[in-house]
Amino acid sequence: MAELVYPPVIGAAHTLFKALDIRIDMKGTENIPRKGGAVLVSNHIGYLDFIFAGLTARPQKRLVRFMAKESVFRHKVSGPLMRAMKHIPVDRKQGETAYEHALDSLRSGEIIGVFPEATISQSFTLKSFKSGAARMAQEAGVPLIPVALWGTQRLWTKGRPKNLKRSHIPVTMRVGEPIEAPSDQYAGAITRRLRERVQELLDAAQSAYPAKPKGPEDSWWLPAHLGGTAPTAAQVKEAG
Repeated sequence: MAELVYPPVIGAAHTLFKALDIRIDMKGTENIPRKGGAVLVSNHIGYLDFIFAGLTARPQKRLVRFMAKESVFRHKVSGPLMRAMKHIPVDRKQGETAYEHALDSLRSGEIIGVFPEATISQSFTLKSFKSGAARMAQEAGVPLIPVALWGTQRLWTKGRPKNLKRSHIPVTMRVGEPIEAPSDQYAGAITRRLRERVQELLDAAQSAYPAKPKGPEDSWWLPAHLGGTAPTAAQVKEAG
């Protein structure tokens, strides 16, 4: 079936990013398979992450179907778009339906996008990963594709006003080599390997990032271990 909505939405995103002068640095896209199913796994630091993570598949002419919370599909604007792009709604109370939907899509050759941290990391460091992505890859017999994003939190993230002005913000993205998910291994062990690889890619993206905070008031987007004023994971947990 022809993709009538997804390509124009990607085109609109490119136009917006160009208008905002967002400087995208994307490496490793050759690791996205040109055909067949895969689970694309990314860190989660901002509300626009699914758009940027999805862009990593475009050089290989692939589209990513993201698993997203069901409330997004109820929104009067985003809902029809999400459904038309064949993203997958996740009801946290009845997750099995979404899981089976994702398995069917993987087996039919689709790339499914997952944020295994489940929610945005307000410390901008990796949280623990849920094992669903690994279990899906095992059951469908497809690889996991690790992805790291950096800079997207400066555009729009939890607890901060969105910054969709022409502010020349760089966004760095790194895609790693596929990780196999053998059915005879524990999903927990595969998940640990996956998280370690995403951490390596995140470190690389942060090292390559061309911008620094302009001053103390602008250091909110940098993790504490890198000298910024973002809360630590422990502080986020305590405040929650």
